[in-house]
Amino acid sequence: MISLKKYLDSHTPGLSTVEQEPDEPSAATMEAYRATLLAIGKVATKVSPDLGVELEASLRGLEHRLSVSYTSESVKRTEKQVEVQLNEWGERASGQFKAQADEVKQLLLALSKTAESVGSRDQGYSTKFSDLTGRLEKIGQLNDITQIRTSIVERVAELKSSVDQMTRDNQQLVAQLRAEVSIYETRLKSVEHLALKDQLTGLANRRSVEDRITWNIQNSEEFCVLMIDLDRFKQVNDNYGHPAGDDLLKQFATELQLNTRSGDLVGRWGGDEFIVVLSSHLTAAKAHTERVKQWVLGKYTLHGASKGSIVIQVDASIGAAQWVRGQTMQQLIAEADAAMYREKKLSSQKS
Repeated sequence: MISLKKYLDSHTPGLSTVEQEPDEPSAATMEAYRATLLAIGKVATKVSPDLGVELEASLRGLEHRLSVSYTSESVKRTEKQVEVQLNEWGERASGQFKAQADEVKQLLLALSKTAESVGSRDQGYSTKFSDLTGRLEKIGQLNDITQIRTSIVERVAELKSSVDQMTRDNQQLVAQLRAEVSIYETRLKSVEHLALKDQLTGLANRRSVEDRITWNIQNSEEFCVLMIDLDRFKQVNDNYGHPAGDDLLKQFATELQLNTRSGDLVGRWGGDEFIVVLSSHLTAAKAHTERVKQWVLGKYTLHGASKGSIVIQVDASIGAAQWVRGQTMQQLIAEADAAMYREKKLSSQKS
């Protein structure tokens, strides 16, 4: 391979090889040589700014050293240094370009998979996204950076357009879904409300009462329960029919609710048994018991009786119990239930 020095010497205008010393380059040759070194550095910087700056600085240093003084031997050393640096720069630049190309290809493949995944969620756009996927995969096979850049810009514009259209379409769908969800929420609240109410009397049902008692226990609230059992209710059903009995339960439930504070819970425990959860201590609960006996118990006119409207005397047995720490709901109810049956037994003995 002809050396750079010999090449420059043989192609420099106005120089005769006969007039040159074979081992000493001419001034004109060295000027062209130095200019070539500077030109190589500038081109390297344009091709690869990250790597070219270092090479350009190194070549400029060699050029400056030759501009001060030079010999045939120094030119040869410079030549070897330039060759080594150019080879090193070429390998590094090649590796960088390959890494950038691989990175772009991986990005394109990831983008194509994402586009295909989004498309699969909306069948109306599946064909469009599948086509876009195919073109993105083809871009990954390109080696020309300019072509890759141009194709990416075009494909991204297509993807943005499709996504914008999907957004507009989905806004209408979301609005419709929100309206439907609102309707279902209203229905759900209605169902939940009904699920916590006794269908006959409209009072809280057993589940609702148990939930309140459980909450009170978990939060260590002070409260009492009253268990109320209507006396001789079975006779009402037997003598006047179940419609009359249902009418009695509804009237009694209304009176009991009206004579209980709004913050307390009145519920139907089952059959002719009622329960009141009072946010108070036992003394206040017993005072409420007396109020029930005075204002709730008494004469009721039943309109659903088989024998026409009738008037009956309604009495009830009431048991009260106050919750204490460590006591379970079952134990509390059992205590109030026992108090109620003690009163019922005393009432039957008196009669």
